[in-house]
Amino acid sequence: MANIIQLLPDHVANQIAAGEVVQRPASVVKELLENSIDAGASQINLIIRNAGKTLIQVIDNGNGMSASDARLSFERHATSKITSAEDLFCLNTNGFRGEALASIAAIAHVELKTKLRGESLGSSVKIEGSKLKSEEEVSTSNGTSVSVKNLFFNIPARRSFLKSDPVELRHIMDEFHRVAMAHPQINFSMHHNDNDLFDLRSETFRQRIIHIFGAKMNEKLVPVQEDTELLKILGFVGKPEFAKKSRREQFFFVNNRFIKSSYLNHAISSAFDGLLLPNKFPSYFLNLEVDPKSIDINIHPTKTEIKFDDEPTLFAILRAAVKHSLGQFSVAPALDFERDSSMDTPYRQNLKNVILPKVEVDSSFNPFRTQAKASPSNNFSNWEGLYLGLESKSNSDFNPNVESQFESDTLQSSIFEKESFQSAQNTFQLQNKYIVVTIKSGLVVINQNRAHERILYEDYLKQITLKDPVSQQLLFPLRLEYSTHELTIIKNIKPQLILAGFKFSAIDSDSLELTALPVGVQDVFVSNIFDQLVSDVQNEVPDFNFSQSDLLAKSIAKSLATKNGKKLSTQEQEFIINALFACKEPTLTPYNKTIFITLESSYLDSKFN
Repeated sequence: MANIIQLLPDHVANQIAAGEVVQRPASVVKELLENSIDAGASQINLIIRNAGKTLIQVIDNGNGMSASDARLSFERHATSKITSAEDLFCLNTNGFRGEALASIAAIAHVELKTKLRGESLGSSVKIEGSKLKSEEEVSTSNGTSVSVKNLFFNIPARRSFLKSDPVELRHIMDEFHRVAMAHPQINFSMHHNDNDLFDLRSETFRQRIIHIFGAKMNEKLVPVQEDTELLKILGFVGKPEFAKKSRREQFFFVNNRFIKSSYLNHAISSAFDGLLLPNKFPSYFLNLEVDPKSIDINIHPTKTEIKFDDEPTLFAILRAAVKHSLGQFSVAPALDFERDSSMDTPYRQNLKNVILPKVEVDSSFNPFRTQAKASPSNNFSNWEGLYLGLESKSNSDFNPNVESQFESDTLQSSIFEKESFQSAQNTFQLQNKYIVVTIKSGLVVINQNRAHERILYEDYLKQITLKDPVSQQLLFPLRLEYSTHELTIIKNIKPQLILAGFKFSAIDSDSLELTALPVGVQDVFVSNIFDQLVSDVQNEVPDFNFSQSDLLAKSIAKSLATKNGKKLSTQEQEFIINALFACKEPTLTPYNKTIFITLESSYLDSKFN
């Protein structure tokens, strides 16, 4: 029998290995940024085109490499960070596997330019699909520049599985945030399609968080600090009232390395026990310092998972530190056993004579008096008599049955319009969540939140698509603060927001200002609407205008729909029923969830047989 086992060519092995290391453009960004940090760079520039599909370039001012090191760096298992297996237990670098550049070069066009400090010329290496194209001396600046072009050019199937540009850009920005927050002492900048997204200077950890997530983050942060023999904690947690529906603002850093740990996350959640609303997640930005010998990093190719020696102890310390900070800064309720003497009621107060207040009544006052006696004196106490006979003609023509209307009156609207309801239906509310209405064949049980969401969705979608905005003017402009990336998203969908009824006066680098809102939208809900909208766009982001309008209508409807647990009046129940069955699609929500179910009489009869 012929031999069937053979060695794979190097370029094929690299392509297979790339599947573990390079999953999407964000993986390339992570590896290149970490290499720049390990090289001792103080300035790192990230340049992206088409969400990394066309170009990913990282430029740093680190130590650089010699010509031989530049060529050798693209070989598998070539690294300068470890020399033996024992080094894995005392790592002080981000990378150590030696597979990143080799895997990237196997599936992209890579150009590396580097120069050592003190040298007059640097080196340039070009590799396409693991094949060396050129190697020469060039004139370049100190440090290293790595350009990755046409990612997955030789694996079309893998390239077709990439998401849309906004989705891939979001993943790149997530990796950029993780690396930038782990190293606040380093200057970072990020550019995408000639747009400057970030320009972060060397600063403190708190300033770095504020510059990434916006100025409004400053008021949300609660400092956490704890120093023990096993664990040193330094960072911040978010106040419970600012908790979000996603986990996007949860960061653990162990020895300046971003990690994911469901076990430690549970410690934070237990510290917030009783302080969060359902389906809300706390924000935290925590730096953990442990002995490198007590952790194992070589668990996963992405190097984001760590094995701790004594996890229960770390769990207890972390939970106690967070609870202590919440109590110390009066975020969590606490019992006060110290009596404030200034709040005591004097015991001798009951011995004092109580003096009742006097009520003065003018016995000569007559509201029906039409004429007043003129006083011959110069006393102006009876000044009302000076204006007798000067009644306005408009007052004589006043009709109490005619309602006065003013142009400046604020338009007051409710989420439920006051329309004429048909009271023929018998309805009642079940557990402040369901509306039950009787029909000939049985009962219809309607989820009030989903039904109202469908109603609002079709109303706002019609308003946006027909380009017929109806707005209510605000007495005072409403100002909202967001990060640079979030404002970029809002700017892209600004035309759809205007069609929905929002009017902008200004959009600055860190905030926006609204002068009008859609009819029925209260200013207290605006922040929730925009947060939901930004979250939806970051996760779905359509490529064409109609889908963008559809997504906007979904976000507004989801934010404004009446919540389960709210008690509705009979008129509101009937409004939802009538408006729901007037919709084009009354059976499903915009997110394809069932709105109502029907309980037939035959089904009820079967339960009693």
